[in-house]
Amino acid sequence: MSENKQSSQSQDAPQQPISEFKSTSGFKRIFSAFFYSAEGFKSAWKNEHAFRQELMIVVPGIIVALLLPVTALQKLLLIAVLVWIIIIELINSAIEAVVDRVSLERNPLSKNAKDFGSAAVLLTCVLAVATWAVILYPVLSQG
Repeated sequence: MSENKQSSQSQDAPQQPISEFKSTSGFKRIFSAFFYSAEGFKSAWKNEHAFRQELMIVVPGIIVALLLPVTALQKLLLIAVLVWIIIIELINSAIEAVVDRVSLERNPLSKNAKDFGSAAVLLTCVLAVATWAVILYPVLSQG
């Protein structure tokens, strides 16, 4: 395609709307993102019971993982699967918040969205338990 045709097509393309909430670029964006993340953690702790419950398991789990007589890579894996639980729970909470923002009416699609998020958290928990079992079985069976 010629350059003239390409440039005329890009001029004809509709302009994407830009949210007034979209952050700026550069160092200011990174600085702002840190504070937005901190607000997200505070809100999750305050408003999400499941987040608090999972954190009460994950934090001691991380400490235990660091103290276990396993390789550094195994420690990293044990910690990573625990952190994944928190990550997926935050995403699930975000999905639930958006669904509730759109409408509090019961709707099969809203139920699906929330159930899919919940299933993702459950699968992550199963992965964490399986990972811990596979890594700890040899350690525990020797003692």
